Amino acid sequence: MERKYHILWHDTIDSTNSEAIRRLTEIDNMSVIAARCQTSGRGQRGNRWSSMPSENLTFSIVIRPGQDGIPKISARDQFRISEITTIALTGYLKANGIEARIKWPNDIYCGDRKICGILIEHSIRDGYVTSSVIGIGLNLNQTSFPPELPNPVSMKSLTGKSYSPGKELERFMEYFSRLACRADCPQLEEEYLQQMYRKDEKHMYTDIVGGTEFPGIIRGIAGDACLAMEMPDGNIRKFAFKEIGYII
Repeated sequence: MERKYHILWHDTIDSTNSEAIRRLTEIDNMSVIAARCQTSGRGQRGNRWSSMPSENLTFSIVIRPGQDGIPKISARDQFRISEITTIALTGYLKANGIEARIKWPNDIYCGDRKICGILIEHSIRDGYVTSSVIGIGLNLNQTSFPPELPNPVSMKSLTGKSYSPGKELERFMEYFSRLACRADCPQLEEEYLQQMYRKDEKHMYTDIVGGTEFPGIIRGIAGDACLAMEMPDGNIRKFAFKEIGYII
């Protein structure tokens, strides 16, 4: 089963997430706001998303769980939206010959290089997700990046091919729309875990709260969507978003 989507393109816009939120009550379920150029693209942790105009994919998807064939999602299960989005991205990239992994909570990495960032903003009412705005920035054709970005990579850098943003967005949405209709499928969590970046490997991390570095092993995701990390003493410790940094 696949939910029909509708793509609305803009030549220039401040932020696709901001535009999606502004138009949230008037656009259809599974609408996509896409921009050839963002002047104020937003990323995680309040960062600015940097992208060369017309070279990459910058877009936001609006979904309303519980409507139009998309299952309801409770507030406690809102991480399911991240699972759907990241699994769709890794599946799309694999179809293009690119092996990718999910860096918790929702970045996409090829090796140790970032190819895609995601910013998800939910609306919650009466214990359920009423809408989600899923902002995605996928490096498509850009091969030169600002020096302040430590580890970017693009599809063109990896394959040597050039891509049409419009065609690639439609190809990705085919993956996403199928998964959105599986939002209540418990197998999504297992698929996410199988594709986690650095899972079951020992690497160095930063405890942002404590200001220390430590060797740890990612063991999975806790019930509250926190990262489950095996610490040097063998115990499992949970880290919430913004509490841990990856040393790459």
